[in-house]
Amino acid sequence: MAKIRHIAIVVPDPEAARAFFEQALGLTVAGTARRGVYLTDGTINVALLKQEHPDERLGVAHFGVWVEDLDDAERRIEAAGGSYVTGRPTSPNSFYEAKFRTPAGQVFDVTHNGWAGAVRDVVPSKQG
Repeated sequence: MAKIRHIAIVVPDPEAARAFFEQALGLTVAGTARRGVYLTDGTINVALLKQEHPDERLGVAHFGVWVEDLDDAERRIEAAGGSYVTGRPTSPNSFYEAKFRTPAGQVFDVTHNGWAGAVRDVVPSKQG
């Protein structure tokens, strides 16, 4: 089965977006792109690509991140200039997430409970 390992986000300012994602989510720089920068969490890369013309749509619909502590993540996101949009898990067994917005306006999901069918940590398969 294919694994999602890359998300591209069109942004007005890749360096400002890089600073936000580093501070808010702890992502690290993995390299540079022709029109931006690649960040990573060690499993999935996020390309922050500069908007090249006014007709190019900014962002993606959304992406999701799995965190240890939702309240701590919200504090970090807001300290980095992001804002809360909507949603909260309704029980310890809920798969619902909270939505936040980056300073440039992209919406993303944050969960501490995960999503049905997803795993938080990638476990390497044993080579036979």
